[in-house]
Formats: sequence, C-alpha cells, structure tokens
Amino acid sequence: MPPKGKGFFIWKIPSCEGGEPKKIAYTAYKAGLTHVLVKIANGIYDYNYDTSSRKDLVAPLANELSKYGIKTWGWHYVFGDLPKEEAKAAIRQIRKLPLEGYVIDAESEYKGKYTPCRIFMNELRSSLPDYPMALSSFRYPKYHMDLPWIDFLSKCDYNMPQVYWEQAHNPGEQLARSLSEFKTNVSPYKPVIPTGAAYGGSGWYPTSSEIIEFINKALSLGLSGVNFWSWDYCRLKLPNLWETISSFEWPSASNPQKDIIEVLIEAMNSKDLSKIIALYQADAVRIDAIRTIQGHTAIQTWYQNFFQGEFKDANFKISEMIVNDPIRKFSWIVNFSTGLSKSGTDTIGLSGGKILYHYSSFTNSI
Repeated sequence: MPPKGKGFFIWKIPSCEGGEPKKIAYTAYKAGLTHVLVKIANGIYDYNYDTSSRKDLVAPLANELSKYGIKTWGWHYVFGDLPKEEAKAAIRQIRKLPLEGYVIDAESEYKGKYTPCRIFMNELRSSLPDYPMALSSFRYPKYHMDLPWIDFLSKCDYNMPQVYWEQAHNPGEQLARSLSEFKTNVSPYKPVIPTGAAYGGSGWYPTSSEIIEFINKALSLGLSGVNFWSWDYCRLKLPNLWETISSFEWPSASNPQKDIIEVLIEAMNSKDLSKIIALYQADAVRIDAIRTIQGHTAIQTWYQNFFQGEFKDANFKISEMIVNDPIRKFSWIVNFSTGLSKSGTDTIGLSGGKILYHYSSFTNSI
C-alpha cells in the first residue's frame, strides 16, 4: 500500500523537537501526519546514529510514532560510487529498524551511473524482494534523462519526486507537469507521492496559499498522499507553514480530535467556568504551591478567583505537551496586556477521560 495522507521528511532527528521521540511523535500526531520519512543512511554509513553514546536514534522514534499509528519510512542518500556497499548499508538498516518502507534519494551524483544503479538495485531486491521501496529524485525527468530512471523505478514500488517550486510561486502547475513528464517520458510509471517545499532560501519562501494549492492539486490528480521537506527547517523557521500543513485535513486521514489539555486551555482563554469544571472528575484534586483543593465547588471557586485576579486579561498558550496515557505533562506561557508574561508546567492525571488530579507550578513574571 502506498503512503496515504500527509508526511514529512526528517533529516536530523536531534534538530526536531530537541530530538525527543515522544515530542516528535505527538507533534506528528497533532499535525495529522500519517507517515514520517527519517534519514537512516548516507552512502555506506548509518545515519541518525549518536556516535558518542553509540545509540541508534531512529528505532526509538519509530516506536513512538507507531503508538499513534504513524508509519516510519527510512530514506537513504546514495552516491553510486560503491553501489554494493550502499545496498548492504540499506539492507542492514532495514533489517535492524522498525520501518514500513525505504526511500532511495538519488540526485546529481548518480547521473550517468547506469551499471552502479543496476548493481545497487539488484543487491537490494535479491535480499528484500517484496519490501516497499520508493525513489526520491528530480521533479522533471526531461531535464535529467541521464539519471538511471528506468533502472531505479523498475525495481521500486513508488515515485516520490521532489517538486520544489524554488524561486517560483506555481506549485500546482509544477506538480501537474511533473506527473505528466513521468507518465510520458519514464517507463515504468509508478504511483507518485510528491514532496513539496516547506523550506526557504536565497530570499524565496513558499506561502501558506501555495502549500494549500500543492495539496489540493495532489488531491485533484488522484494522488494518495504528499510529503514535505523538511521538518527540521519548517518547524524552526517557518512555523506558519507547519500550521498550514497541520490544519489541512486529508480526506482519508482526518486530523485527531483535540486533546483534553487543548480543550482546557481554550476554555481558560474564554473564561468558560462550566466548560472547565466539566473536564474534572467530581472528586478531582487540584494542587499548587499554596494549597490543595478537592471537588467541583472548590475547583470552580479557585478558577473564579484566578480569573478575577492577576489573570483577568491573560491569554494562555501551550508551549509543549507530552502524552503518556493516562498522564499529561505540559508547559504553558501566559501573556498579559501589560506585556509581561509567565510560564509554568502542569501535570494532569486522567481517569475515565476526565481530570482526576492537576498539579500546577508557576514561574515569576518574565
């Protein structure tokens, strides 16, 4: 089965959510991602491997992603100078890691290397005859006919062209052209799952409307899914694009419902006491540095005083959340109309889908 829905490429795991697998997995889940593509090898060497601690970083992430039903594909940048050794590196990683599929990233270094490509692909397929594989390369094959397209794609299941509309603003047109060129100029044609641009450079950046255009075009062309490059860049430097991609609901893979913490923060921002109290068990306990209270009446009084005092004009925002059912640990920032802000960390325990205990820790104004 081809990847369906929205996916993101990860280059360096430590550059994503501080390298913490639980945070990456939950962020992917909240973004409605169905798959994540993680770099597992570069040439003949393992990638996303911590040489100082001698620990693999891919498997812990893949295991956390699987808890949310998100599939992990491994991608491998290949050069073609040592094709048999590169194939062995891929086989080694595929057999060791909990992956759903493998992506070959072959670019300019592989141009004209027809015999190395055959050696590489034959080595792969002799060891992994039925393993899902995809090619990730140039968007327009007519510009790069010296790449061994046929040798790669004849032994791949899917095609993931890099449809990066750099220095332009017509993603839909470029995607349609890419698909047309593969249908008419490359045989065999394999199902396309295109990769769009979620990065910038040289003064050029894609816009949110272009991201939406790219996804809608993929849907109108009947494609099963889309990918974006890259998580590392987008989350840190283009958070508005991350939000755009996250908010877009792929028809066959709807975004998850809001977590109880998100519902709580929304209710706090609207000062909706009835909605807040409905999230707590009748005998729930709320704890902070000053007091411990229990029950709906006491908790409602606490929130009334909270909103009538210092936090009257406050706006809350979740800055980080870790889910480990039935526990939620989240950090938040509150901004005041005066320009000051506070932050804090809360821990919540759930029972029957409602809050059983709630511990809050505040910092001083910053």
